[in-house]
Amino acid sequence: MNQIPTSALFIPASMGQTIYPAPYNTIVQGRLKRKLGEFFGLTNFGVNLTHLLPGSSSALAHCHSKQDEFIFILEGTPTVILGTEEFVLWPGDCYGFKAGTGIAHQLINRSDLEVIYLEIGDRTPGDQVEYPDDDLQATQLQNGAWLLTHKDGRSYSH
Repeated sequence: MNQIPTSALFIPASMGQTIYPAPYNTIVQGRLKRKLGEFFGLTNFGVNLTHLLPGSSSALAHCHSKQDEFIFILEGTPTVILGTEEFVLWPGDCYGFKAGTGIAHQLINRSDLEVIYLEIGDRTPGDQVEYPDDDLQATQLQNGAWLLTHKDGRSYSH
């Protein structure tokens, strides 16, 4: 797939979409995500341009077993949660979330202004995601799809 260079603002965006089942799906209702990497057909890593409205979160607090993540703040002042610690980030700040550490992370926009950031993650197969504060776990299947279950293995009904 050959694409010509384009403005990220012309790449389709989704507001509040998530693979989370109810009741967890509401946490990202104020998140707008443009999947830049997918637009250009990238398969080894993902790149998203993400906007968080005031009061919104990037995701549930989570940690990956195999996939690293990286964020770079472009606008606004989100709070990053790292385990039990919290830090306010500013434009130009960045942070990397190494897989396998067991330290859960999440961005929350507690400010009155929109937050805009780049998120980059690899696509190492066989990842598992833990959500320490919620009755949810995610397991990546062989085909790349995600299986979401309760922590005891019961499936969520849709």
